[in-house]
Amino acid sequence: MKFGGSSVADAACMRQVAGLVRDALQAGTHAPLVVLSAMGKTTNGLFAAASAAERGDLPAALGQLKELIQSHRRAAEDLLDDSVPDELDQALTDAFGQIELLLRGVALLRELSPRSQDAIASFGEQLSTRIFASFFRNQGMAADWVDARTVMRTDGSFGGGQPDIAALRGLAKTHIAPNLDAGRVVVTQGYIGATEEGLTTTLGRGGSDYSAALFGAALQAAEVQIWTDVEGVLTADPRIVPGALPIPCLSFSEAAELAAFGAKVLHPATIQPAVEARIPVTVRHTQKPHGRFTTITGEVRTGRSVTALASRGPITVLTVSSSRMLAQSGFLARLFEVFGRLNISVDLVATAEISVSLTVEADAPLKALIKELSSFATIQVAEDRAIVAVVGERLKYTAGLGSRLFGALADINIEMISMGANEINLSIVVKREQEHETLRRLHAALIESNYGGGAA
Repeated sequence: MKFGGSSVADAACMRQVAGLVRDALQAGTHAPLVVLSAMGKTTNGLFAAASAAERGDLPAALGQLKELIQSHRRAAEDLLDDSVPDELDQALTDAFGQIELLLRGVALLRELSPRSQDAIASFGEQLSTRIFASFFRNQGMAADWVDARTVMRTDGSFGGGQPDIAALRGLAKTHIAPNLDAGRVVVTQGYIGATEEGLTTTLGRGGSDYSAALFGAALQAAEVQIWTDVEGVLTADPRIVPGALPIPCLSFSEAAELAAFGAKVLHPATIQPAVEARIPVTVRHTQKPHGRFTTITGEVRTGRSVTALASRGPITVLTVSSSRMLAQSGFLARLFEVFGRLNISVDLVATAEISVSLTVEADAPLKALIKELSSFATIQVAEDRAIVAVVGERLKYTAGLGSRLFGALADINIEMISMGANEINLSIVVKREQEHETLRRLHAALIESNYGGGAA
């Protein structure tokens, strides 16, 4: 059971989480492993304190730390009715003391190395799990606090540690599995790990989800639950498409496509270890535990033709034209060599006899790119565009899909169209001002019409 920062933001949220963990403990045949993120904005606060220290502004850094101390102390006192156990009080005091020492060292040297930043950032999860485990035990439930750094073995890539799967599997069986088998809840941290030498690392963006998936795979869990602030994954962004529907089941490939094209879902790379181990991952709402949720698995077999829509913008469309393309080999290699050398990622590609259209992010270094490409081709640039992606495992088997899509967008100019290499993503490019209207029309034509307003 992994709970994100919004789920453990304060004492009230932690009480809710404790209730969910208690229910899981009483209902299951095994005790759950609980993986927590830092409370609320704690990680951002730690980064801010570290940045202030790097600038040499120690008072600002310590001021930021003081706010974090106060918020965590308040949460602990609220949860434990002002009777904070000596063990927890000492653990919090030690942690805050270590953070202060690190900040003073950074301020003295005016240097914030990736190693020091990881050491500072790791305290958010250490603090939240200390408080939660103490509260859970205070409620009369069996719980053990385990330092994830004794289990999550990584290399020395600070800021994005790469896990050692074999070592993790062995350490999890030693430090976590016996407690769970004895019916005791284990509370540990997401996002953090350590090298073999004991140096603290972090797993990077989405690290807590990644931790949960890695722990789940190592322990051969029955399920990995990602508890957050949404009822699973929806067929579109509900802020844009009011008729967005919940998706009960989603394949890993579909989740990957949706995340890549702007959907606000957990990034599939973070749950890949569980999916590869054939462990289902469910996305659930902490405040609505009996509500709808989405299950993500390796494959999904349904009769639906379209699963969901996503969009991303602004993006830029480049059309590269040259008569040298005609019956000539090597042109595309030369073209993409320029993109690779300038470290520019390409999303969509569509080719014709003498031209190639492709999309890049709005912040790509266009001036340098156009200068290089102009030496052997003519370049047209269309800025402030958006990609709208239609995603579904059965797209290639759905007759009439194109007719419905173009019919819904009869008066909207589609500037580019591309079918993904895996044939589960049909993407179109429109002007940015037409992005939301395009999403709403396609949702009505391709999804709502199929389900009559019911669940997808």
